[in-house]
Amino acid sequence: RSGKLTPSQVAKNIIAMLEDCDKSTPPLRAIVQWDQEQIMLMAEASTVRYRNKCTLSYLDGIPVCLKEEFKVVPYHHRVGTVYLGTEPETEDATVAKKLREAGAIIIGVSNMHELGTGTTGCNPNRYHKIPRNPYKPNHFTGGSSSGSAAAVAAGLCPVAIGTDGGGSVRIPASFCGVVGLKGTFGRISSHGSLPLSYSTVSVGPICTSVADAAIVYSILAEPDPLYPYGLKQPKATLSDMCAPDLKDLKLGVDWTFFKACDAEVLSICEKAVQHLQSLGASVVEVSLPEMEEVRVAHVICILSEMRDFLQPDFNKHFQEMNLDTQANLALASQFTALDYITANRQRTRSMRFLREIFTTVNCILTPAVASTAPRIYESDLLTGSSDLSFTVRSMRFMQLGNFTGIPALVVPIGYSTAGLPISFQVMAKWWDEAVLLRIGMKLEQFRYQTKKPSIYYDVLA
Repeated sequence: RSGKLTPSQVAKNIIAMLEDCDKSTPPLRAIVQWDQEQIMLMAEASTVRYRNKCTLSYLDGIPVCLKEEFKVVPYHHRVGTVYLGTEPETEDATVAKKLREAGAIIIGVSNMHELGTGTTGCNPNRYHKIPRNPYKPNHFTGGSSSGSAAAVAAGLCPVAIGTDGGGSVRIPASFCGVVGLKGTFGRISSHGSLPLSYSTVSVGPICTSVADAAIVYSILAEPDPLYPYGLKQPKATLSDMCAPDLKDLKLGVDWTFFKACDAEVLSICEKAVQHLQSLGASVVEVSLPEMEEVRVAHVICILSEMRDFLQPDFNKHFQEMNLDTQANLALASQFTALDYITANRQRTRSMRFLREIFTTVNCILTPAVASTAPRIYESDLLTGSSDLSFTVRSMRFMQLGNFTGIPALVVPIGYSTAGLPISFQVMAKWWDEAVLLRIGMKLEQFRYQTKKPSIYYDVLA
């Protein structure tokens, strides 16, 4: 607004940086498709609007990227594969359309775990390659919205859009030390993204700060006639987001569940709980029942739905899929209709338990991921990575939100001794994203330092 910098200048910087991060060793591989002409067109239009003082929204001129799971004109809708999206896209997903209408500059589409089937972000195929964690390039970003988190952490854009069916926004945001919001199921339209698992996936922003996440959320969260699941939602608000304290809030913690993480993660997460208490919130011990059943039922639901949707791909393109995708879809084909029905009965039970818990507390607190980002090994670059015990561990605190549809926010709160980010998670009742953002603002004050990643671009310089 001050006029010291224009969106066009920022866009030129970003283009130079996109060229640079493709050439670096190892390449960052955060943004996998971009177009200089497209970026400049949007930036120049925004520059004119700033000059004429008629900006479209807070996002006008702000660089953003979208996970390759979304249709974005004129890019290929490959969804992390080598066989989908053979032609350039001619129609935008709803979120891409809304971002354009808000004046944002779409700098490209971001890398992802093939078909969203894993939590490392490891995708060795020829179009994607393995995105690097900006904090430690020999570590994974997390997945499946891998490139989205890497792009934000590396400074290429302050906003990226991901999807989250089993932690796919929150795991990479946690591993890359940025903020990730999974909206309530149905809150942000996923029309125009590949419907891999229709009952578990929510859309959400990955951002540099909680305030940025709140701005993006307030612009994207509303009913979309093309997306039936969110039609009856209450209006999105940011009420009390900047309240000076947390005096009226009750925060629920199931300590047995909370402590199922690495010692380094636990120690800093416990301190974060004390910080929230020091601001006047009361911490209430709650019991999250049947978490093992939730874990198994969530896996049955998400994999059965993906296997169903990807049936033609499984039959026609099996040989073109990464090895871990083949393994996951083959495993999914072992589930029966009976398993799926039983899993959905568990969902009803778990939602009922949560409804009761939320009559006594405003939020449930957990660590974000039980460990920090894992190392990349040479063999991963060639054949991919499949480590089921890591997958299970990385999703431990994530699945409840996906399975029952409640919203969840992850906020970076510190670093391991190795210098990798550690994050904290807050979950709330359906449609109550406002309370998450309010607590998230206070968690940011707990993080007494933000370390600059080893791969970092200053797009304003």
